[in-house]
Amino acid sequence: MVEDVERRAAGAGSTDELRERYLGLLKSALRNSLYWTPVPPTKLDLVKMQLLKWRLALKFRGARSREALRWSPSELYWTVQGNLLPAHTLGSQENVDNVQFCVESVLRDDVPGDLIEAGVYRGGQAILMRGILEAHGITDRKVFVADSFEGLPEPDADASFDDVIAHEVLRKVGLFSASEDTVRANFDRYGLLDDQVVFLKGWFSDTLPHAPIDRLAIMRLDADYYHSTMDAMTNLYPKLSVGGWVILDDYGHPLGCRKAVQEYRAEHGITDPIQMADAQVGFWQRSA
Repeated sequence: MVEDVERRAAGAGSTDELRERYLGLLKSALRNSLYWTPVPPTKLDLVKMQLLKWRLALKFRGARSREALRWSPSELYWTVQGNLLPAHTLGSQENVDNVQFCVESVLRDDVPGDLIEAGVYRGGQAILMRGILEAHGITDRKVFVADSFEGLPEPDADASFDDVIAHEVLRKVGLFSASEDTVRANFDRYGLLDDQVVFLKGWFSDTLPHAPIDRLAIMRLDADYYHSTMDAMTNLYPKLSVGGWVILDDYGHPLGCRKAVQEYRAEHGITDPIQMADAQVGFWQRSA
């Protein structure tokens, strides 16, 4: 017993273990998983979502009615619940673990460049990026925080009708809107608001072409819709270093994000395999 206590005491003080404990707690705090867990839908919830699905099908008649009907009650439920979770990030445990893996990969391999999240909502994933830099004592990389801070833009039905359906659903719960002051305050809560954090306020089509970014090691996109994702890919991917990572928050959702990414990859001959961190998040490492 005494030897076991001494061994734990000695190990608890190691830099690697303390760093991992800090990042583990940071991820749990950002997800609010220490005190709260998402509530799965009840049968009544799913019935309500089925009724919502039928209302959308009636609103969008013809061929697009069939597109509305493709959404399952479960997908609609979690789309609605997503804006209601009392957390700084809505990502799963696998989602935040993926961010840590990718950031620590570029630090370990000395891949040059800064980090960006395009579409931050309450800021949780960007806060995690800054926390990882802090835990590793990195002072020469910035975290760019790009968002309209006004919620999601009006989608283009011709580009992706799934975006229109999602917009109708999310309109009822705020369209993932959080002000810049709110996100700054969230960074400050974790002691991570400093000059290594750079805010880019505005629609991606306006801010990203002129963003003061020379090179990126991480680009995490939570842009949801087709045009927002395409704007981010077009303006950010050329700046991504070989060995850097693209993280796509909405790749597994029935949204325009996936269509935009597939079109961009095809146009530019990108063949690096896309892996899935969970059912929602896709990611790949740039090899050329």
